[in-house]
Amino acid sequence: MTAVWSMTSRESGRFNPVEKRSDLSDLAREFSELRSHGQGYLEIRMPDNEFPQLTLSFSDDQAVIHLFTDEASVSLLTGDGSTPPEVAVDVPVVDDLATFTGEFVLGVDHAWEVVQSFTHAQSVEELGEWCEL
Repeated sequence: MTAVWSMTSRESGRFNPVEKRSDLSDLAREFSELRSHGQGYLEIRMPDNEFPQLTLSFSDDQAVIHLFTDEASVSLLTGDGSTPPEVAVDVPVVDDLATFTGEFVLGVDHAWEVVQSFTHAQSVEELGEWCEL
């Protein structure tokens, strides 16, 4: 399976918007290396469409996933209970830190599983419960 993606540069720590096209094993290797730096941001979509697009923002072991179904629609994936709902978590979104409540926080391993499932899913509803913003 091939995906189109861009992510935080390990060298600069800033988001590199240049899209890369690769198979999922290359993306997994790149994400694993980024994860070893402690925080980052990933955008991913399928090669044949601009949307839907998924983003994964993470800091340490906490992650947040956004879903863009078109230019005007964005949703957050409901968290997996790994962080209490009342706890605030800061994760990078592009190059800025954004704060989310635990209601929308997943463990980073679970978030990576969602990204992998996204590449095989027939519909984004299969990935979990979404809260439209």
